Amino acid sequence: MTKSLPLMFQGTHSDSGKSTLVTAFCRIFVQDGYKTAPFKSQNMALNSYITYDGKEIGRAQGVQAEAANVQATTDMNPILIKPNRDNESHVIVHGKFYANMQASKYRSDFFYEGLALIEKSLNVLSGSYERIVIEGAGSPAEVNLNDRELVNMRVAKLANAPVILVGDIEKGGVFASLVGTLQLLSEEERSRVIGVIINKFRGDVELLKPGLTWFEEYTNKPVLGVIPYLDHLNIEAEDSVVLQQYKSDYDGEKEIDIAVIQYPRISNFTDIDPFFAEPDCDVRFVRQLKQLKNPDVIILPGSKNTIEDLFFLKKSGLYEQISSLYKSGEVTVVGICGGYQMLGENIQDPYQIESEYGQIQGLQLIPMQTVMNKEKVTTWSEGETTGDKLSVKGYEIHMGKSTFSTEERPFITLKDGRNEGFISGNNGLLGTYFHGIFHNDALREHFLNEVRKRKHLPPITGRVNFNEMREQAFDRLADHVRSHVDVQWITEQMEQFQKGETSYEHTHRNTGIE
Repeated sequence: MTKSLPLMFQGTHSDSGKSTLVTAFCRIFVQDGYKTAPFKSQNMALNSYITYDGKEIGRAQGVQAEAANVQATTDMNPILIKPNRDNESHVIVHGKFYANMQASKYRSDFFYEGLALIEKSLNVLSGSYERIVIEGAGSPAEVNLNDRELVNMRVAKLANAPVILVGDIEKGGVFASLVGTLQLLSEEERSRVIGVIINKFRGDVELLKPGLTWFEEYTNKPVLGVIPYLDHLNIEAEDSVVLQQYKSDYDGEKEIDIAVIQYPRISNFTDIDPFFAEPDCDVRFVRQLKQLKNPDVIILPGSKNTIEDLFFLKKSGLYEQISSLYKSGEVTVVGICGGYQMLGENIQDPYQIESEYGQIQGLQLIPMQTVMNKEKVTTWSEGETTGDKLSVKGYEIHMGKSTFSTEERPFITLKDGRNEGFISGNNGLLGTYFHGIFHNDALREHFLNEVRKRKHLPPITGRVNFNEMREQAFDRLADHVRSHVDVQWITEQMEQFQKGETSYEHTHRNTGIE
C-alpha cells in the first residue's frame, strides 16, 4: 500500500513523549529534504486544532504539521475523541461531529467503520508525501483492548511501518516497562519494533550504560538513543496530564500573577502558552479555592462541558471568589470559549448536549445568555479589536450561541462586520470565543501593559514574537533529538523495512551513549 516511507512511534504508556518525538522527526525529515506528514489514526484529546478548511483535529497533529511545514488536514487525524462526561465522548470524524458515544458502544459499533476510515486516510497521505511519521496512543500492550484497537499495532500493520518504542525514564522503571511491553506483544508485532528510545533522561549517562547493555542483550532490540530532558521547549502540549507539572501557588518572583482555573474538563489550555514566554508573567493553574488568593489576572479557559465545570466552580467556592475579586477592581478576568460562556447570566442546554441539566446560572458578570446548539462552530476568524484597532486572528470551536440582554460592548469587529466577544469599559473584563487570542503579539502586549498600568508598573514594549519563537523551538527540538538519536540508521531501517530486509545491528552511533 505504502508509496511513502512510514515510521511509527509507540509508547510504554501515555505521556511517554510520543507526540514530541513525532514533532521532532517531522522537522528532521523536512530539514533533510523530504515532504512529510504526521498521522494519528485516533486521538483522544480535549485540545483541538482547526484546519484551514474549518475542520477539527487533535492539536498535536496540527502542531506536527506546522513542524513539517505543511497544512494540517483531517487525513492526519481522521478520528478525534473528546470526552465530555463520564464514560461518554464526542466522536469527531474527519473534522466534523459524528456522534455522542459511550466507550462500549464505540468499541462494538464503530470498529470496522473506523478501520476503513483510517486505511483510506493512510492511502491519501501515502500518495502525497515522502515520509509519514505516525503516532500511537497509550501502550500497544493493552491486552484487554487489543482485539479492537485502532491506533497502535493494527495501524503499524496497515501502513507497513517499522515501530520505535518510547520509554519515559523520568517516571521510573523504564527497563521494566520496555521489556514488559515487548513481551506482551505477539511475535509478529515484536518483529515490527526496530528499537527503543529512552526519553526525558536527567543525570549521568555513564550510570545508565550497564542497563542499556543488559537491555539489548536481553531483548535483542537496539537502544536507538537516550534523549536528555529538554527544558523550556515552548511547543504546545496536548494531553491534560501535562497540567500536573504546573504549579498552583504564586511565588512572587515575577510582577504579574496569572491564575488559570483548571476545572475538571478543561480544554484548549494551550491558549495560555504565550504567557509562559513572557518575562514578567507567573502562570499557575488553580484547582482549589485556597490556591486562588489575589492574582492580577484570572483566566477561565475552554471547557468540554461548560455546565458541569460551572457546577465545579460553585461547589469549590471559586464561583463566588472570582466574582468578588472582579468587583474589587484589582483583577482582570478573562473568559475564553467555555470560560466566556460562564461569565454570562445563564447557559441553557435544551438538547442535553453537554449535561442532563437544562440550564445553569453563570457568573453574571456579562449581560449575556448562551444556548447550546446541536451544530458546532469550527472556523478560523480574524478582525480587529474595537478599542485599539489591533489586528487579531484566532479559531472558534464551540456549540453555544451567545446573545446580549443589553447593549453590546464587543471586543472584536470581524472582517465581515459582525461583532465578537465582550470587553468592559475599564478593560477589566474580557470574553471571547477566539482560541489563540493571546498568540497575537500586539494584543498580548497591550493586554499585559494594561495590567501593568493598574499595578503602577512601567509598560514593556517589544515582547516576544511567539510564532518566531515556535519556529525556533521546532528547530531546537529537531537538533536536540538528532544529536542523541541515530537518525541515519533509522532512515536506513525505514527503507529496508519496506523491502523486508531489516537488520538490528547497531553501534550506538550518534546517540550520546558511546
